[in-house]
Amino acid sequence: MKKEERRVHLSRSAMDAYRALDSFTQTVNEIAAASGIDDRFKEIMMIHASQLNGCAFCVRVHLDKALEAGLDADVISQIATWRDSGVFTERERAGLELTESFVYIHDGGVSDEVYDHVGGILSEKEYVALSWLLVSINSFNRIAIAGRYPVPPRKPKPAA
Repeated sequence: MKKEERRVHLSRSAMDAYRALDSFTQTVNEIAAASGIDDRFKEIMMIHASQLNGCAFCVRVHLDKALEAGLDADVISQIATWRDSGVFTERERAGLELTESFVYIHDGGVSDEVYDHVGGILSEKEYVALSWLLVSINSFNRIAIAGRYPVPPRKPKPAA
């Protein structure tokens, strides 16, 4: 069994900062909804960003939200291999491509090729909204990863 580590819990240690980030995220979610970003699309991108960043905590949070949004195990399991999968729409594939550019922003930013390709599929409002969603999830990923937020096994649900 892994020894429990003691880490500063950023969301509890600086509540004002965390509340500001949470408020920012609520605003971003409102902008996304008003721009035509539905929950299915949003949660696919949130899971993918969290997978790429290695944030197990946020993957779990957004897995639950994805299930609530109606995504099934088949679609969710294909996110990591989206380039080789046929289950995503052209719009979702563009979003996944932009998601990768935001996660790997340190590696040359969003290239002109990605910008032009994604911009040819998503509207400007959708592009802007998704960009802000990605800023938000990357922030939360970093908080959870730095704090090593735990992801324990889930307890089995009692039989009905």
